[in-house]
Amino acid sequence: MGVAANLARINEELAGKQVRLIAVTKKAEPSQMEEAFGLGVTEFGENRIQDALAKREKLSPSLVQNAKWHFIGHLQTNKVKQAVGNFSLIHSVDSLKLAREISRVASSRGMTQAILLQVKLAEDADKSGFSKNELLSQFDEISKLPNLRVEGLMTITPLTDDPSIRKQCFTGLSQLRSELEASHGVSLKELSMGMTNDWQEAVDCGATMIRLGRAIFYDSCA
Repeated sequence: MGVAANLARINEELAGKQVRLIAVTKKAEPSQMEEAFGLGVTEFGENRIQDALAKREKLSPSLVQNAKWHFIGHLQTNKVKQAVGNFSLIHSVDSLKLAREISRVASSRGMTQAILLQVKLAEDADKSGFSKNELLSQFDEISKLPNLRVEGLMTITPLTDDPSIRKQCFTGLSQLRSELEASHGVSLKELSMGMTNDWQEAVDCGATMIRLGRAIFYDSCA
């Protein structure tokens, strides 16, 4: 199965659901991205800023200008100047320090940067993110930072074959969103959760965005 068949299968499962598909292009060739764009994919996610910018130079002007670009990888504070303005949404804001720096850079440019707050809901030494308690205590300050628009939450599940752990993460993120909305009087419309190995479970738990790379671009994961 190629890109077209993979997308057809995914879109069939998403039919009738209010879920946005973010095509993760970490290992995708420009030709594969062009094919996906031609089949209706308009949102692309990258883990590394330099990779995203380099790929844009090889893509058609139509794709570059009409697609939405998402940054989904770990963002270091010294890379914020490159990220702000180059991505419509930064998914991986995982600390108050990083949020402050994005706010500072966006303010200096007279623009507003949309972000998601990354939350770690299960023990995983390989993942970053706010703990639930950290976010509950720091959300008020983050939400008031100038030139920053918090659109929702993001999580990545640990690498595990235990579906109960994945479900715990997904339902926990949804519940945390509800708690923050109620306590702060805000609207957090996005839940970015679910990747190639667990996206169906994420959708069942209320995901509004799923981040799929291998499921789209590689036959072995079809």
